Amino acid sequence: MTTVDEVEATLGQPPSMVMLKQISALDEGCRIVLARCPLAGFGYRDADGVSRTTFIGGTPGFVRVHSPTRMSFTLPDGEAHGPVSFVFLLPGVGETLRVNGSVAKRKGAETFVDVEEAYVHCAQAVIRSRLWQPPAPAEPVPEVEGEGPLCGPGVAEFLAAAPFLALSTWDKSGGSDTSPRGDRQTVAWILDSRTLVIPDRKGNKRADSLHNLVQDDRLSFAALVPGRTGVLHVSGRGSITDDPALLETMALRGTPPHAALLIDVEHAEVTASDAVTRSRVWTAAAHLERGTVPDLMALAGDHLAANMADAERGLLARVLKVVAGIPGISRVLRLVMNRAYRSGLQKEGYEDVEVGSRLKRPAVEPAAGDPLREVRIAEVRRETPSAVTIVLEDAERPRSFDFRPGQFFTLVTDIDGRPVRRAYSASSAPGASRLEVTVKQVEGGRFSTHVHRNLRAGDRLSVRGPSGAFHADPAAAHEVVLVAAGSGVTPMMSMIRTLLAAPAAGRIALLYSNRSEEEVIFADELLRLENETPERLSVTHVLTQEHGRLDAAGARSWLTELRPSEDARYYMCGPEALMDTVQGVLTELGVPDDRVHHERYISGADTTSAATAPQELVVEDGAHEVGSVVVEPGQTLLDAGLAAGLPMPYSCMVGNCGDCMVKLRGGEVAMNGPNCLTPQQKADGYVLTCVGRPLSKVTLDIAEP
Repeated sequence: MTTVDEVEATLGQPPSMVMLKQISALDEGCRIVLARCPLAGFGYRDADGVSRTTFIGGTPGFVRVHSPTRMSFTLPDGEAHGPVSFVFLLPGVGETLRVNGSVAKRKGAETFVDVEEAYVHCAQAVIRSRLWQPPAPAEPVPEVEGEGPLCGPGVAEFLAAAPFLALSTWDKSGGSDTSPRGDRQTVAWILDSRTLVIPDRKGNKRADSLHNLVQDDRLSFAALVPGRTGVLHVSGRGSITDDPALLETMALRGTPPHAALLIDVEHAEVTASDAVTRSRVWTAAAHLERGTVPDLMALAGDHLAANMADAERGLLARVLKVVAGIPGISRVLRLVMNRAYRSGLQKEGYEDVEVGSRLKRPAVEPAAGDPLREVRIAEVRRETPSAVTIVLEDAERPRSFDFRPGQFFTLVTDIDGRPVRRAYSASSAPGASRLEVTVKQVEGGRFSTHVHRNLRAGDRLSVRGPSGAFHADPAAAHEVVLVAAGSGVTPMMSMIRTLLAAPAAGRIALLYSNRSEEEVIFADELLRLENETPERLSVTHVLTQEHGRLDAAGARSWLTELRPSEDARYYMCGPEALMDTVQGVLTELGVPDDRVHHERYISGADTTSAATAPQELVVEDGAHEVGSVVVEPGQTLLDAGLAAGLPMPYSCMVGNCGDCMVKLRGGEVAMNGPNCLTPQQKADGYVLTCVGRPLSKVTLDIAEP
């Protein structure tokens, strides 16, 4: 088919009532839907005119509505130009909200869109695909011969299991459309290494995608597999066929589709999706409760009534408005609509049609973990040219920050549309309504650069914690010996402040190494505290620019002069080389290992995928299997497990605290480092799921501590 007339001769013309459900701005109902929606398919073209479709979002309300005709969102990867289109998905809901428009401007990673069309799409694509129901067993993976894009890692396997996709097309007049497509088990069939076919079964006859393709054959789509957090991205060129022999191969109970879309694939790749992972749409908890959003079919009725009134069909519009006001009518109309969906799909050859959400809860409920706590920045205080202290307080109701001096918190914020987490020790004393963390600028550090350049008083972020086993006991009377370098003084500062406020605590001695005097964090306060309590606190500075690095001889000389008591406790925080040096001296002096505590800072740097193909993760809890999930290329074991609702232990999520340490029962895992695992823990077969990525099928046991 190469003309609109040929398309409409096969599909029919879209009924006028269907077209009257389309509005040109976001009304209140649309805004409520957007405020609850965590995920959307998004179609756009980049600066080179290449068609792309992806999934965006991650949390409800990721789209910000500025006016009825202007909205914005974050596009982490890529840059959209010209016409764009969205299909918004509500977990557990069949109907979708579709919005078309064009890019108005960009501000960093924020893309602003002028809205031109909005309408509710029927639920048939979601119902066909069983998108919100437990995943069906995957179809056998076809053998794909040749060297085309469909032979890429994991592509054929993904297609065999993918029942749903968002398809993006464009017309010649500047319009874009992203349409949901769903089918039983497999929505796109592989014909050869570079050709796909998508059956076009009966729908609402809008046929926007097919009308667009006879004008511009460039297209793209993004496919989903229920339960997986990866996305298959495909782009290429499309054509429409009604070849009876081909259509017959896709018949259901003897009923073939009325047409099919042939795609000459130019690019196909499976990638981990941050939006799908964070949205956790495959968990029962993400599914919307009745009444939290308007019934989308009722919303479509409101749009129809408004347009009919505008079109001078006043009487019918008034009748629709009266009917819509009858108590309980929405529920009645929903039952009628569901029956119509079921009847229509059965006529197309679908069996066991289930309307609605029936996603089962996991056998073991996910562990609650430490909830994120939203805070606001009360103050940003400059400590040195390369270090600032940010003072945090609860964003809403003041509460105390309770932790042990020396522990750390994980700060979470979005940078260019992606959540970034970094762990920082508290430098304040516990129990206050304000928490202080001190951040040193790291060259190339994404989070520290953001803190130093962008964060101001009044800004908000989230914290998780406290975490970590590195802490002092303010109730103990023993002497405390501290050795720190650079920003390693931050947990020591919390200890000093806390211990000095505890009358029973013993003497405190700090050996503090820095490159130069201007880089000494907390210099003025340390001097003040030492002068105020000389009998309890002594501070010795080592400036490496003047005296060279602190070596074993220097550490031994300081400890010999200090003459700590036999029951003293030692705390060290700084570079590995320094801590190894001091540890060696303490061992020579006969200090037992159980009295020496270390805190190792890791970079928290982003890492690339250790594997190019998806891998299966099986999670066990002792003797029984809890569940399984596919870990996508570039994804951590923890992210995949949490997105699937598995009870994965965790806290900091950046490899610092060890709370996500589990036993590796089978397979191979690559971990970025440095991290908090000891050589012995690694030798014993333990891994950190927050920085671990599978190189093969992996089995983890979360029961063994």
